[in-house]
Amino acid sequence: MYIFLNGKMVLKEQAEISPFDHGYLYGIGAFETFRTYDGHPFLFDDHLSRLEDALKQLNIDMIPEKSVLLEQIRRLSIANELPDSYLRINVSAGIGEIGLQTTPYSNPTTIIFQKKLPSTLQQLQEKKGKLLKVKRNTPETAERLKSHHYLNNIVAKREIADQPLTEGIFLNEHDYVAEGITSNIFWIKNQTLYTPAIETGILKGITRQYILTIAPLLNLKSEEGFYSKEALLDADEVFFTNSIQEAIPVNDIAGIEFPGKNGGFFRKIHQQYRMHSGSLWGRSEIFDNGGQQ
Repeated sequence: MYIFLNGKMVLKEQAEISPFDHGYLYGIGAFETFRTYDGHPFLFDDHLSRLEDALKQLNIDMIPEKSVLLEQIRRLSIANELPDSYLRINVSAGIGEIGLQTTPYSNPTTIIFQKKLPSTLQQLQEKKGKLLKVKRNTPETAERLKSHHYLNNIVAKREIADQPLTEGIFLNEHDYVAEGITSNIFWIKNQTLYTPAIETGILKGITRQYILTIAPLLNLKSEEGFYSKEALLDADEVFFTNSIQEAIPVNDIAGIEFPGKNGGFFRKIHQQYRMHSGSLWGRSEIFDNGGQQ
């Protein structure tokens, strides 16, 4: 399998980075994960915009060039023979002296990873949700970055162990519903789409924003806020979202059953996703033509 490392395509076994990279020493780095569908990187513009914002907050002096990244993705997809794939663009601070640095990082380490999608993603799989004991931590910045700081997620993953069809659900320190270990969470009640507010400490997921954007097309009102677990458990339908697994239907939380993939609104959301995944560059395109798709 090939990857791109600082602009050069290399076999993953040959890739090397410095032990003095502050991404390794201090966790200063950000990344984006997304999928390609027949070579098309779905919502790429939105992912790139979020990455740029994260790099500014991390004081990494770099603006990723869209055309360069797209060419590297194209070359990887050919070399690895993966038109449909998982991709991760990773930017870490780069080499520095041991010690905390306050000046900008001007020579970051950039890696593009690609891998084959699991076969289970080819079919619509339901998941169970499990309310976690470990709480969602408070982000280090005003909004949570998609950064290298993942210990909170790892501790949560250990709580549910190796259960691929179960997703843990974080509550935050005030016991409001937050998000999944690697996902955002939505539920529908009385034709209203609910999801926790960014202020609960969650990641501002790209697929999350896409779902909120298409809600009016499905005659769904949407609401972001602070919700108790009881509000979640009283839902008509529940689903998780992330950029690799798309929208994931939930059939059970704490022994309470939900319609999962048979949910009426979930099916409509899934249909919209299928319609857009092979061509959409950003959410803004959905209503570019006078409010029409």
